[in-house]
Amino acid sequence: MHKTIAELADGREIIYYDADANASRATPDPRPLESRIDRPELRRDPATGDWVAIAAHRQSRTYHPPSDECPLCPSRDGRFSEIPASDYEVAVFENRFPSLAGGAGRCEVVCFTSDHDAGFADLGEDRARLVLDAWTDRTRQLSAMTGIEQVYCFENRGAEIGVTLAHPHGQIYAFPFATPRTAKMMAAADAHRATTGNNLFEDLLAEARATPERLVLAGDHWTAFVPYAARWPYEVHLYPHRRVGDLTRLNDPERAEFPSLYLELLRRFDRLFIEQGKSSQTRPTPYIAAWHQAPATGGSELALHLELFTVRRTAGKLKFLAGAESGMDAFVNDVIPEDAARRLREAGP
Repeated sequence: MHKTIAELADGREIIYYDADANASRATPDPRPLESRIDRPELRRDPATGDWVAIAAHRQSRTYHPPSDECPLCPSRDGRFSEIPASDYEVAVFENRFPSLAGGAGRCEVVCFTSDHDAGFADLGEDRARLVLDAWTDRTRQLSAMTGIEQVYCFENRGAEIGVTLAHPHGQIYAFPFATPRTAKMMAAADAHRATTGNNLFEDLLAEARATPERLVLAGDHWTAFVPYAARWPYEVHLYPHRRVGDLTRLNDPERAEFPSLYLELLRRFDRLFIEQGKSSQTRPTPYIAAWHQAPATGGSELALHLELFTVRRTAGKLKFLAGAESGMDAFVNDVIPEDAARRLREAGP
């Protein structure tokens, strides 16, 4: 992996990742951008103890631009974007409209390819590996920054999820605190250790591997399964067999196997509803892919894993977070987890 670090016109950092060590991407940014004025603010809810980011400046962020004005495509033919280079493989840059910034964390955008019309599932294994290497490098660099407690790499795909830019990309949030979901998992892991003497996530993986009804895919180093109490209609967790805390601790065989399994998993999600034979499903499956990584402190029991889920429950219906979920954080799933796993197995090649 070859890294080129450059600066955008307003002082934000941009990093190009290339498989070719001879790639040259240090193109100046000619745009007349003013220096950034980040105004996100963290406030703590006294009723729950949860942190909330107040980021009113995001109201003016780019919203569903036409494809010829995409800010994530390379700069070409006199049209300048967030990517000054005329081409790229993987590019990471500081978000122009961050939810977290300054002393309250950092937000980055990860562009998986310069091809506007592709998706992650369309990438080859070499490019998927390069994205994994970029996630890993950013996890290492951001974790070392003063005040950063947890690094969260994720992808939102599809307008149904709320994506405002169609170009294939993900994001990385460097939080100055452990997120509420992570805090719950840490508490559950600590309780499991106290009760059983075992690691919770190792036991969850072992149970899933012993339950064929919930298995989706398995390799020598990774297993994908539907969790016993899945919250979303189609939800899959992808675990390395060896428990590690974050992406930086994966070894070479684990890194080598990940691209093929993950790409197949994404392709099965895309085939899931098309195979129902309903012509109304013409767009790829919307999804969220979320890496769970241990925070800097108190997370020794946590295990790195990727959570992939869709808000689509049938070809023409979405799972909305209504009163129980949004008001009480009490999920109701419309699909039996074992049925979801069976359908994902059947969506294989």
